[in-house]
Amino acid sequence: MSVNRTRPAGRHDQRRPEAVPAQRRRTAQRMRPHHWFAERLLAVLSGQRPVHWMLGHTIGEAYDQLAELAPATPLRARGARPVVRRCHGAQPAPGVVEACASIAAGEEVRAMAFRLEQGPDLRWRCAAVELGGTKSGS
Repeated sequence: MSVNRTRPAGRHDQRRPEAVPAQRRRTAQRMRPHHWFAERLLAVLSGQRPVHWMLGHTIGEAYDQLAELAPATPLRARGARPVVRRCHGAQPAPGVVEACASIAAGEEVRAMAFRLEQGPDLRWRCAAVELGGTKSGS
């Protein structure tokens, strides 16, 4: 009996781990920074993650803004988990992205705006964050 040491016991699938379709790998790599930050900011402002989770991803007053907003968990909803419905970004200058996202939780929709700045190390960091009011979803 030959033992195949390349796959876990009980696995009958012949594909190897590196055989993940290229399209799926590229999709994760191509996520735009404002989409990535919208998800992270939502996690903090809905109480799913602590504020300090954003420490290395903020500059200037953004961390203070998050620390002020987060205790009230303004994006937490009863019964429905909040999700980023839409996220749009504009680049008013090189190395700057101003973005807005609509956050939906059940019938409630909230607006979130934030600014990203790219540092000399080419990493994007959140420089400002603001929340809009609540309205009914349609």
